[in-house]
Amino acid sequence: MLTVSSLGGLAWFVVSLYFGKGASDHEESPVWDETLTEGEHPAPMWWLWTILAALVFSVIYLMLYPGLGSFAGLLEWSQGHDIERSQARYEEHFAGRRSAVLDASFPALHADEQAMASARRVFREHCAACHGRDAEGQASVFPNLTDAIWQWGGETAQIEQSIVAGRVAVMPGWADAVGDTGVDQITAHVQSMAGIGAANAQGAELFLMYCAACHGPEGKGNALLGAPDLTDRVWHYGSGSAELRHSIGVGRQGEMPAFGERLDAVQVRLLVAWLTRANP
Repeated sequence: MLTVSSLGGLAWFVVSLYFGKGASDHEESPVWDETLTEGEHPAPMWWLWTILAALVFSVIYLMLYPGLGSFAGLLEWSQGHDIERSQARYEEHFAGRRSAVLDASFPALHADEQAMASARRVFREHCAACHGRDAEGQASVFPNLTDAIWQWGGETAQIEQSIVAGRVAVMPGWADAVGDTGVDQITAHVQSMAGIGAANAQGAELFLMYCAACHGPEGKGNALLGAPDLTDRVWHYGSGSAELRHSIGVGRQGEMPAFGERLDAVQVRLLVAWLTRANP
């Protein structure tokens, strides 16, 4: 109602301004300082026709498209219907190809360069912000995905789970329990398990007491818990003593967000194929 009233009011105002009673009558202009007059310069007629054309266009538009409350317009167009039609056209055009991707084995997808190119685009759009454009990780925070080491397991089902449902890793800090000296001793022991530095007997005892439940007595890790292998020299947050002391003493909080609601089944399968292609 407000839209109709506004259009009607604008039309009445314009027509009355140009064609209403007294529209062509002009009062005599006052004169100041003998020769200074106010004068009149009415708006040109092309303004009128432009405004009227805009009004006509608005009326036709509102008749054809939604814009008047619950009136859907003669064409019954809506953004939702347009998206549905676009989705239907997409499904019709790509349904066969999408089904082929879902049915194909991972080795077959690895050999399909077109599928791998699509997977690379999906990765760079959704994953590269953290893991880097080439999946090599960055900032000593986001892991490298091009090697064969996976914190939560490198099987295709485990990688798919990581993408769809996400992961939350919690490394508790042990400084309050073992003190600064204990943190130094555990750090030395963890480095020795990776072949860096000498063994530390006190650190080994503390490791068995506080760390073995997750990382195992030999530090081989546990993919079910997201506890990394500490013997392979691949350190998520850095291999220096300062970084290790922080991880042991203060702890780490890592999260891989879930993409199950952002990516469909085809995109997820393509990502898994691309990641396992890089890590056969």
